Amino acid sequence: MRSAKTQQSRKEMPYRSCVGVMLLNRQGQVFIGRRHSDSSDQVADGYAWQMPQGGIDPGEDPYQAALRELYEETSVRSVSLLAEAPDWYSYDLPSIVAGRAWRGRYRGQTQKWFAFRFEGDESEINILQPGGGHHRPEFDEWRWEDMHRLPELIIPFKRGVYENVVAAFSHLVPQVTKS
Repeated sequence: MRSAKTQQSRKEMPYRSCVGVMLLNRQGQVFIGRRHSDSSDQVADGYAWQMPQGGIDPGEDPYQAALRELYEETSVRSVSLLAEAPDWYSYDLPSIVAGRAWRGRYRGQTQKWFAFRFEGDESEINILQPGGGHHRPEFDEWRWEDMHRLPELIIPFKRGVYENVVAAFSHLVPQVTKS
């Protein structure tokens, strides 16, 4: 059992500033990648899928960080900005992960999300040698997924953020009318 002091000190820890990217294809589906099994925040089987995301460098503009992270994780540069989420969304890491991730310096992440339209050909997407082969792969597989399914695919401690992101960007997907 954790002590009250440990719980209190975690609450006083800062959030890591981060960006997230919702990359939409022309059909309105979202790029998701499957994280490598050795990822530091992977604690539950079956929840390895997520959208590109990553830290903001000191002094870096969040929009520029989003473009950089997208390239570093997918090699994608052919995009146009569709929307920026109106708020920053935060999550806390579960205690089992908190001590390992980011050397235990952060309680979780606060994220600024951007939605981009993918304007290129799928051959541009290269998750195995991302960023021109200059970055370590984050994903070992990728696919296009319907936006409404994203919260059920993400690891549970990030689910609230994904629900907020889907709500913020749901207007970007053509509504399907059922007959």
